[in-house]
Amino acid sequence: MADEAQRLFVKVTRESLPQIKDKYPFLYLEHGRLEIDDSSIKWIDATNNVVPLPVATLNALLLGPGTTVTHDAIRTAAAANCAICWVGADSLLFYSAGFLPTADTRNLKRQIELSADPKKSIEVAHRMFARRFPDADLTGKTLQELMGMEGNRVRALYQAKAEQYQVGWKGRSFTPGKFEVSDLTNQILTSTNAALYGVLCSATHSLGYSPHIGFIHSGSPLPFIYDMADLYKAELCIDLAFHLTRELAGRYDKHKVAAAFRKRVIEMDLLAKYGEDIAAMLGATRADRRR
Repeated sequence: MADEAQRLFVKVTRESLPQIKDKYPFLYLEHGRLEIDDSSIKWIDATNNVVPLPVATLNALLLGPGTTVTHDAIRTAAAANCAICWVGADSLLFYSAGFLPTADTRNLKRQIELSADPKKSIEVAHRMFARRFPDADLTGKTLQELMGMEGNRVRALYQAKAEQYQVGWKGRSFTPGKFEVSDLTNQILTSTNAALYGVLCSATHSLGYSPHIGFIHSGSPLPFIYDMADLYKAELCIDLAFHLTRELAGRYDKHKVAAAFRKRVIEMDLLAKYGEDIAAMLGATRADRRR
């Protein structure tokens, strides 16, 4: 098992549970079982340690590998307005989410309203691009022009990182279902991008937004996730891919890649800042950010 200091989500114990006065975004659980005990949810881990879970204080439970859950536990979580998501190890892959019939929809409604209004939608897109082009005047730029600027920026970034780390680079390539045919740098880019999408998808659901309602990307399963992920890829994925290419000496090692990615996510404090970044991109006021 990975050192706890390097875990993206720490093991839940009685001592690490949030207090009633807090509103905690989500808890990650793995290798155990969610059951009901006296109408409340309890977590039984692989060592038979039993931890009551205050689901009324949680936005979501992230169920990782080796977890099982009873029907009554799902029903109780739904009644407490606590979402359930099924994810990969440390939430590095996102598989599915349960939707709550009683969920607070204020964030979702705002996201839909902004996306449906062409003027407001492009304003959100401009804020997203302004984060990547802080010194550029984006006034009057169309979405197509902004995407062209972004394409040039990313290609230049790939080349700069290749030169910085002295790594050969022939361009970004990815063939679905044929991960192994890509070169090492592209393999790391593909896996870390997927990991970033998993983390953000889980967090997006837990914050009451939809991964499916985007402002820049379209025609893909998770446009809002791709929109937001572009704010973090330069540091979390691109720089890391070229850095690791030198360290791995030509051979892909999924454990080393996952550990390095997890370390950067922790150092960036991504999970803490993500909610603030969404609110900033959608132009939310301080009051709007409360759930």
